[in-house]
Amino acid sequence: MQFQHQWSRRHFLAAAGAGMMLGPWAARAEEALEARVAGIVAASIGIDSHNHVDVPLAAAQLPGPDLDLAGELKRSGLTAISMTFAVDYQQLRNPGEAYERFQNGLTAMDQQLARNGMRRALNLADLRAAREHGQPTVIQSVEGGHFLEGRVERLVGAYQRGLRHLTLLHDNDATPPLGDVYTNPPRWGGLTALGAEVIRECERLGILIDLAHADVATTAAALKVATRPVLVSHTGLDSRLGDNPQMARMMRPRLISKEQARLVADAGGVIGVWTHLAETPLAYAENIKALADVVGIDHVCIGTDTKLTRATRPGEGSNQAWKGQQAGFYYVVVDAMLKSGFTEADIAKVGGANFCRIFDRATTPRTA
Repeated sequence: MQFQHQWSRRHFLAAAGAGMMLGPWAARAEEALEARVAGIVAASIGIDSHNHVDVPLAAAQLPGPDLDLAGELKRSGLTAISMTFAVDYQQLRNPGEAYERFQNGLTAMDQQLARNGMRRALNLADLRAAREHGQPTVIQSVEGGHFLEGRVERLVGAYQRGLRHLTLLHDNDATPPLGDVYTNPPRWGGLTALGAEVIRECERLGILIDLAHADVATTAAALKVATRPVLVSHTGLDSRLGDNPQMARMMRPRLISKEQARLVADAGGVIGVWTHLAETPLAYAENIKALADVVGIDHVCIGTDTKLTRATRPGEGSNQAWKGQQAGFYYVVVDAMLKSGFTEADIAKVGGANFCRIFDRATTPRTA
């Protein structure tokens, strides 16, 4: 809160004297808060449900530059990220190109994990073991089902290579399409028959379905097909536009309404809040609170849509999400949530427990 009072010299001297007396107490209070934050981080499984790790998608560029994935994860305080890449950033022109990029991306990530002495988490037991042993891990994710190119059977091979989190859609339509993307004019009437088939096969195998980038019609149709809770990994409420008008205009189409958020939550799903449109950690905590007020604390998680490694722009890096940030990402978020009135139990849920609940449901393969 900002005070606008004009203080006199007498007021200033009185306040300065009080500050000197309160100095040791304030220092002890800050130390106690830091200890509390560290305790919450250590006791909870922290998950970023949508974090980009840039890897080359062309065979000639493999394995790509060394990335300090383990170091940045440890610094962040998170147990894991959903390690995400997309194959449609550059236009897909030829049949087979999307699948080739997908395979190369997985190979590049194999090599980065080997360099960092890390493995993918394939289920909840792996996440719990990572937290228990202080060894960060990743959940393999891809943003967009373009690599399928209409061949749902490719999901089997992707699963065998460690894919456990599929964002059905991304910025550009897949060929053939899976559903309508929320930033593009509707063309397919929502979820396509192929999109529904992909959801059913992911559930059979044990892959978490992510409906980020899906418009309302696609989301509603997908929820009728899915028999397990889904994720919307990175978004925010369309009522929370932040203080940067230019950013608000750009991100506004990517936000969801309260009604769409309730659709997901009513089906047991979880929604990730990104760091976009939050100029400070406290603003981010307030965005989390606003969504929790709509859907309930059990249906909110973290999904930054940032890059843990090799960030090239201010605010892009997970551990540099806000100006002047000194501590790792999860430490800063826990601190802000405590200051915003969240309980430790609430923070544990948003920090990772909610994601873990639906990840566990999703990655348990069907036996029949």
